Amino acid sequence: MNPLKRLQEHGQSVYLDEIRRSWLHDGTLQTLIDRDGLRGVTSNPAIFHKAIAKSDDYREAIAALAERGAGVDEAYEELVVEDIQRAADLFRPTYDGSGGRYGFVSLEVSPEVAHDEEATYREGSHLWRRLSRPNVFIKVPATVAGLGAIRRLIADGVNVNVTLLFGLERYERVIDAYLGGLEDRLGRGESVRGVNSVASFFLSRFDVMVDPLLDAIGTDEARALRGRAAVAYAKVAYEVFGRRFADADPRWARLAAEGARVQRLLWASTGTKDPSYPDTKYVEPLIGPETINTMPLETLDAYRDHGEPAARVTEGLDEAKRVIADLKELGIDLEAVADRLEAEGVEKFVTPFRSLLSALDEALRAARVASG
Repeated sequence: MNPLKRLQEHGQSVYLDEIRRSWLHDGTLQTLIDRDGLRGVTSNPAIFHKAIAKSDDYREAIAALAERGAGVDEAYEELVVEDIQRAADLFRPTYDGSGGRYGFVSLEVSPEVAHDEEATYREGSHLWRRLSRPNVFIKVPATVAGLGAIRRLIADGVNVNVTLLFGLERYERVIDAYLGGLEDRLGRGESVRGVNSVASFFLSRFDVMVDPLLDAIGTDEARALRGRAAVAYAKVAYEVFGRRFADADPRWARLAAEGARVQRLLWASTGTKDPSYPDTKYVEPLIGPETINTMPLETLDAYRDHGEPAARVTEGLDEAKRVIADLKELGIDLEAVADRLEAEGVEKFVTPFRSLLSALDEALRAARVASG
């Protein structure tokens, strides 16, 4: 049986960390759903930059937008909303057939407002209404400002994918924002049933930053820790998840009794950056119940070819904690690393977002000139 489909036996869903307009219409995405059991799609500004600015898929749509006089911001929103809606419609049978647990497509708020709670909340609310699909996530960065927006959006019944999450301390606050939003919703006399959220913990970027620090230390002990930080941190994050969403936790128990759903952990940035590491490095060790792995197409293909599914996320927890302790002993503060990664992560989305808007503006101008 297809290893990707077998992940479902262990409680893990597979998402694709990529979207292209051509895939929505030529059957590619539907094939992934049917063949691989794909349960969702994630997108971000870098992905849409690649899709829109570096392909011909949108030429006709951009010409039509130019003809009606659309500005660059309006054109961007029109293009991405159409793609997300189309993808969500393809996943609608998955969503309906699972009682609303699977089959989600994510769209991110502008990275330009990542440090502005009010602007993030307004844009998240606007996109939720504009998409008008129950099986979409609004992606909100896990910045300090984002936490307040997450709570407010959840209270409004908006499905939220909390993105750019790197640290354990911030993860605890993300959970608090989710639970607080549900509590606020109940306080208004509204149901929490059907409100969904995921917390997207980024992996490979962690090792990309920590490994050079270990190389600089240069000892045998340091070299032995290369490539181990991300998975270790993820395993401890899963322990936090299990503790905070346990029936023994009174706060969660009250919400669960009202029909609330757990905020699942989503493993993001799972493409291997270092060619010396296995191509399924960020998949195999982190399989387990109530998890999602969003994979770039290359990782998806690799796992279909030679993945070996088994529930491993709870294995080696003591070892994972030792890795974290050993890194600290070497002077590597993983929470400080997480803060740096968050700042870099926002910038890595701002840059392609601005480039996309610039390219789209040029395309609109060219289309107006061509039409006379």
